[in-house]
Amino acid sequence: MIKLIILIIVYFTFPILIIYMCKRWTILKKLGSIVLAYAFGLLLGTSGILPSGSEGYYLELRGATALPDARLESLLASGTITENDVFVNSIRRTQDLLTTIAIPLAFPLLLFSLNIRKWIRYAKTGFVSMILALISIIVIIVSGFFMFRDMVPESWKVAGMLIGVYTGGTPNMASLSYALDVDPSLFLITNTYDIIIGAVTIFFFITAGPRVFRAILPPFRHTGEVTDTEKAVAEAQSFDDFSGLLNKERLLPLLKALGISALISVVSAGTAMLLPKTAFQPAAILLITSLGILASLIPSINRIEKTFQLGMYFILVFSFAFASMADLKTIFSIGFLGLFAYVMYAYFGSLLLHLLLSKIFRVNADDYLITTTAFIYSPPFVPVIAAALKNKDVIVTGITVGVIGWIIGNYLGVAMGFMLKGF
Repeated sequence: MIKLIILIIVYFTFPILIIYMCKRWTILKKLGSIVLAYAFGLLLGTSGILPSGSEGYYLELRGATALPDARLESLLASGTITENDVFVNSIRRTQDLLTTIAIPLAFPLLLFSLNIRKWIRYAKTGFVSMILALISIIVIIVSGFFMFRDMVPESWKVAGMLIGVYTGGTPNMASLSYALDVDPSLFLITNTYDIIIGAVTIFFFITAGPRVFRAILPPFRHTGEVTDTEKAVAEAQSFDDFSGLLNKERLLPLLKALGISALISVVSAGTAMLLPKTAFQPAAILLITSLGILASLIPSINRIEKTFQLGMYFILVFSFAFASMADLKTIFSIGFLGLFAYVMYAYFGSLLLHLLLSKIFRVNADDYLITTTAFIYSPPFVPVIAAALKNKDVIVTGITVGVIGWIIGNYLGVAMGFMLKGF
């Protein structure tokens, strides 16, 4: 019991160390706190620090996260498993509980501080490019599903996650992994491929991208409309700013926000329990997202500072715990080439189709690049690309598209995932 308590403390405190490391060292900040959480979680799970079960225990799991108590006692009495397996089962159950709690708490917190009315009002500027990007993402991922479904395990779940990550980013992918009940190893390797391919692509966007896309698409035309660009940049950069999170004056308001998030999760779970068991997880996530959006419209909740950062902290807890559940052997045998090919096709296929549609509908190069960045990489990357474009007028458009992506990512991912499950 003491060992499990220590493990829980590690899961909740190590992400704080990751946040400090990213603040302290620029190179780690560029790498990203979520990437570090995955890396350290994988290290914890494979280093031998956590005990591993016997072959008999893993055979009995049959894809489940942990064995129920009655089954555990029966197998122990028959000699199929050992006392060590019982402890391993307790660890796996604890890990599953943490990941199950972290996402429902995180997502409302991510949404509370978003000024949704404002961002929807700004959306008109890049509306055409945003719609074309959405169409491209859906068409390519759905077509890729039919191309790679025999090569990728649980390909409908992968498709749902990819829809989420290419509209809303990693937080949406994490919540969709819960909604679609994705195996930790499958989630981790899919996200790893996405990070690797994404790193190469963002380097291209920053260096040669503006010149290449401006040679293909029409130039950006300045409308003369005044927008508060500096404020938008500050808001985008604040998404990764955890400083002052534990200040005394913020502590009580954040506890209030956490309580509201917990209430939303409980109400959503209670409502979802009225549905068939197979619909519980996707229904719970969609209800949590919807109630989080509605709560953000209440000024007293919307004005609470650092709720987004508190939500990201819980995403880090999820990432660290989830990665520690993954099996390296499984990761490097789980449809390795097929899954990599699918992620590669989804990434570059959607970029190229969006480029083609932008050419047809005469979307300018700057709007194309900024909306693509906003969907795939999320708002914090928008000012970076705007700087590469030397065009601050697209910043508000990009951040708007990214925020809308956060809002719709879960809905699209669940809808497309379950639609493809029927094929």
